[in-house]
Amino acid sequence: MENNKVKQIHDYGQSIWLDFIDREIIKSGALQRLIDEDGVRGVTSNPAIFEKAITGSSDYDADIQQLSAEQADLELLFYQLAIADIKKAADLFKPLYNQEEVEGADGYVSLEVSPRLALDTQSTIAQALRLWKEVDRENVMIKIPGTEEGLEAIRYCIEQGININVTLLFGLDRYQAVTEAYISGLESRHNQGLPINNIASVASFFLSRIDVLVDPMLDEKGLGELKGEVAIASAKTAYQLYKDIFSTERWRRLEAAGAKPQRLLWASTSSKNPAFKATKYVDALIGPDTVNTVPLETIEAFRKEGTLANTLEFDVDKATDTLQRIKAAGINLDDITRQLEEEGIQKFIAPYNKLIDAIEQQIKRL
Repeated sequence: MENNKVKQIHDYGQSIWLDFIDREIIKSGALQRLIDEDGVRGVTSNPAIFEKAITGSSDYDADIQQLSAEQADLELLFYQLAIADIKKAADLFKPLYNQEEVEGADGYVSLEVSPRLALDTQSTIAQALRLWKEVDRENVMIKIPGTEEGLEAIRYCIEQGININVTLLFGLDRYQAVTEAYISGLESRHNQGLPINNIASVASFFLSRIDVLVDPMLDEKGLGELKGEVAIASAKTAYQLYKDIFSTERWRRLEAAGAKPQRLLWASTSSKNPAFKATKYVDALIGPDTVNTVPLETIEAFRKEGTLANTLEFDVDKATDTLQRIKAAGINLDDITRQLEEEGIQKFIAPYNKLIDAIEQQIKRL
């Protein structure tokens, strides 16, 4: 499968991670095949993914039955189930993580703190430290939402030497605040004489949800030709910021001590609008030192109809112009990204609550 398009994305410096996990994909060998044949280089999970995995199969029943006898706290029980999967997946990716050419840039599996804690700094820190310790794999990332309350948790966890996947990013200002949290966490650690060459982080920009919200507004303003372009314009602008931030003198000092840049990760990259090509958000944002986390169906679509090109720095002026035009039309992206962050938290809390309820029902049934 040498001409596999998904695998070839890596030739452009971008890593494809899978936005999915369950026991079946690990047990059946399907995840190993994705690593071998498609060149998949990591896995991301979230509460909605685990909710589907645990409620959608009987694979977890025996463990639920056994763990419920010793564990009354349903949230802790869920994390025991999730951690078992995360460990197995992390072990599959360990050979990739250990490869010299990768140097710890890939081979990561992400596990998210409870979405109920998205606005609680101290509880997020406490849970992130606990999960990191319990998973006990150096190629794991703990996911922390990039909320205002999450920023200090991100900074502190980086200082503690934990790999962090910053999730639920929508706006450029918040993205800059996240890079500041990462860099200052590394500086603080470095100043204590602790190693910083073994820490990795990604900043996960959520894309298609931006267009879902903005596109109807564009129609109202007579800017219909920009539909499906605002999220991509934001991402391209974020990448220019990334290049600036990680080439300063301040960064060079950390880099000299072995620090790795916090890569941008494109998330929510399956098209929500049936009028768009299924691989739209993958095609448009291929470029060096980035990650794209995609669901299985988008991987399958890219194999068939994906377009391979170094597109991330195409039409940067057009991206800037797009953002200026929507601002001039009175569409306030700051308000939109704030709304998306609030909705994003709720979109993770709802399946998480459903998951905890389902585990409770399962226990009663078993």
